[in-house]
Amino acid sequence: MGKNNHVADKLEQYRGKRDPGRTPEPVPPEGVLPHGDDDTFVIQEHHARSLHWDLRLERGGVLVSWAIPKGIPPDPATNHLAVHTEDHPIEYATFEGEIPKGEYGGGTMTIWDRGTYETEKWSDREVMMVLHGSRVSGRHVLFRTHGKNWMIHRMDPPAGSWRPPPQVSPMLPVTRARLPRARDEFAYEFAWNGLRALATVEGGRLTLRSDKGKDITDAHRWLRPMAEPFGSRALVLDGEVVSMGGTRIYICHDLLYDDGEVLLDEPWSQRRGRLEALSLNGARWQTTPSWQGEGQGRDVRQAARDQGLPGVLAKRLDAPYEPGEESAAWMYVPSGS
Repeated sequence: MGKNNHVADKLEQYRGKRDPGRTPEPVPPEGVLPHGDDDTFVIQEHHARSLHWDLRLERGGVLVSWAIPKGIPPDPATNHLAVHTEDHPIEYATFEGEIPKGEYGGGTMTIWDRGTYETEKWSDREVMMVLHGSRVSGRHVLFRTHGKNWMIHRMDPPAGSWRPPPQVSPMLPVTRARLPRARDEFAYEFAWNGLRALATVEGGRLTLRSDKGKDITDAHRWLRPMAEPFGSRALVLDGEVVSMGGTRIYICHDLLYDDGEVLLDEPWSQRRGRLEALSLNGARWQTTPSWQGEGQGRDVRQAARDQGLPGVLAKRLDAPYEPGEESAAWMYVPSGS
C-alpha cells in the first residue's frame, strides 16, 4: 500500500488473475504506473457470485481496493466488513461491463458512485479519508482487523434526514361482520391467512422476521433472491408467507421504510403507491392486489368467497401504520358462506 511506481510491484497479482483475451476489464501492459493526484475514488456495484461493492482509492498510480459485502455504512452506529483485495489499474475507475461467467469476478459491474477524496491518514492498518461523491460523502475510516479483513466506519453523523430501518411489530386489523359504510374511503385486499412476516432488505440481503420478532430467514431461504435486485437500496416490507398450489410465496402488502425514510406516518395510499413502484412480482413474491372505490368491497368479498379465501381487509386510504396495534383503520371482514 506504499507509493512504489513500478507495475510489477502493484499489478502483478491483478494481471495474474485475468486473461485480457477473455475479460473486458482493462489489463494495462507492464511499465511505469501513471502519476495522479491520489484523490480519485470509485465505488462499483458488483453482481458476482455474491453481491458486493468495491471501494477503490487512487494511491501511488493504482486503485487500492476493498470488497464490501453490505456496502458503505450510512450510519456511524454500524461498521461493515471490508475485504482488502488486489490493487487495480487506474483505468478501472471508469470500468463498467459484464465479466464473463467462469472468469475471476464473473458478473455485472456498474459504477455506483465516484468522485474525489482527501487523505487524512494512510498506514498499513488504517486509512482515514473524506469522500466527496454524489451518493457517499463525509469522513470514513478503514481499519484492519485480521489478515485481509478490514472494517469500514462512517465517522460523520448520517447524511441529511436519513434514519435507520424501524424495528416494529405488524399492525393488526379489527374483525367486523360487515364492510365499512364509507366504502369510498377504503381500499380492499384479500385476506390470505398466511404467516405474517416483516422483510428487511439491506445491502442486497434479506432478513425475515415473524410477527413476534423471531428471525425466520433460514427457514425461508427461497425468498433471498428477492433482495439482490435492489442493490444498496434498504427496505422494510410487511407481508405474509402463503401456500399456493403447494409452493410458498411471499405476499407483500405494505412498505414501512424506503432507503432512509421511515414511512409509518405516511397515509396508506402513499405507502401503497411506493410499494407498487417497487414492482415486486416474481415467481416466489408478489404484491397483493388492491381495489378502491364504491362497490369494490362487495366484489372483492365475493371473489374471496369464490376462491376459498377467508375474507377481505378494508384499509382506510388516509391511515398511518400503527405498529403492534389492533386498529379500526384496518378491518378484517370474513368472506362468509
